[in-house]
Amino acid sequence: MKWLKRLQTYYILKKHGLPDHVWFSTTKKLPLLNSLDAVQLAKVRVLSTLLIYRKSFFGAHDLDVTLEMKIIIAAQACLEILELGIDSFEGWSEIVVYPGAFKVEKEVQDDYGLVSMEKNVLSGEAWGQGPVILSWEDVERDSFTLREGHNVVIHEFAHKLDMLNGRANGMPPLHPSMEITEWTESLSNAYAHLIKRLEHHHLEINAYAATNPAEFFAVMSEYYFTAPQVLMKHYPKVYRELKAYYLVELIH
Repeated sequence: MKWLKRLQTYYILKKHGLPDHVWFSTTKKLPLLNSLDAVQLAKVRVLSTLLIYRKSFFGAHDLDVTLEMKIIIAAQACLEILELGIDSFEGWSEIVVYPGAFKVEKEVQDDYGLVSMEKNVLSGEAWGQGPVILSWEDVERDSFTLREGHNVVIHEFAHKLDMLNGRANGMPPLHPSMEITEWTESLSNAYAHLIKRLEHHHLEINAYAATNPAEFFAVMSEYYFTAPQVLMKHYPKVYRELKAYYLVELIH
């Protein structure tokens, strides 16, 4: 049935292709794409077209989500699936964009079993089979200037890749050529090391990575794409595993 999928893709690209002037004027503002060659950029455009076609974008609080905004989000998200393919973002259908940081309220349970409501202000969030939620203010901040270890789009879409195994736990579906034990040991040891460094207030990596294994994977993915040299220096084994997983390597 591969021929049918190729036919469907061709139809989408033909009928719903992104206008040249909008695509080029928008993507030239994104430093994250600067190191890609012509073939890779063309592939990002195809994937972005498919993502924008397949997902519904909603603006919260009356925010008007323009085509340019969709491209900014999609192009960076699709950098993660350049070799993984568009089906890696299957199983959910919505991208919600807030004008700025948004509040969420969740139940939390303490060590004694007491449940309370906790309010947090977030720049992004990804739900299991639900939407990716983004703060446009934070997307703009991270997109137009390369910020070392910070890109909310990369972070939240990395969670979506992680969730392909059922839940976010730092273990996305690996390629057949990858060893699960190598991935687990490399990321687990680095995670434990980061927690120890945090205890002594010596951090070279964003402390949010020490929250849990899922956040560790998402933050390490941010470093892999925005500051690969930093990740390679401090956690070379994590860099090696992410390179084997994403199958794309950037040089800034």
